[in-house]
Amino acid sequence: METEDFSSLEIAALYQSYPEDVRRHLLALRQIIYDVSNKDEAVGSIEECLKWGVPSYQTMSPKSGTPIRLQWLAGAGRYGVFVHCQTTLVDPFRQSYPDLTYDKNRGILFERTKAFPESILKDFISRALRYRLTL
Repeated sequence: METEDFSSLEIAALYQSYPEDVRRHLLALRQIIYDVSNKDEAVGSIEECLKWGVPSYQTMSPKSGTPIRLQWLAGAGRYGVFVHCQTTLVDPFRQSYPDLTYDKNRGILFERTKAFPESILKDFISRALRYRLTL
């Protein structure tokens, strides 16, 4: 697994500012986004940028998906994966995986001290990166 370079020093500095355990979780999620996109020709290239002060990943060519944001919620002691609130991505996951913690219809949250379920998140990320292809 090859690690993707950061698109800017600002994004690299933001990841560096997170506590080590949180940074490790978020970097693993970041890598899954790139791994999924690299393995799926329908997804195409990914652009990494900051949206609302957090790392965001969006498909560029083609525009096959909805942006994915990775966020550390320090006050809540949680980190998460977020998508646009008007997508229909979160509800099916809530029905299939009721034991996960959700942030309304925007994302999936995890306790700072716990790892995320990798196979479930790969599926969620894949669906987000292909979201516009399924409309």
